[in-house]
Amino acid sequence: MTLQEFRDVLLEADPDTKHYWTKAAGNYTTWHEYRSEALAGDDARIGTKWHIQVDRFTKLEYDPMVDVMGAALDAWVEIGYVYRVDYEIDTGYIHHTWDCEVV
Repeated sequence: MTLQEFRDVLLEADPDTKHYWTKAAGNYTTWHEYRSEALAGDDARIGTKWHIQVDRFTKLEYDPMVDVMGAALDAWVEIGYVYRVDYEIDTGYIHHTWDCEVV
């Protein structure tokens, strides 16, 4: 899966998702790739595994976008992730994070 294909998965779930950062106020979703690894087989490069973080910042305790985003990521066998959630006292945001591995 390419970065552009991954982006499209996110945009289908949340059309307002931004790459790297946004000036958005309110509830918003961002994503960024932070590492890649070459995949090899039969003495040749056969692809790339991307490490990508998706962040949802929300003030809604039960933001429906969290379930939508999780379902969008679950729909692809090429995407594995670890999900975390935290509350940011200084901003008042609930911070949902999907730390993804994408091949």
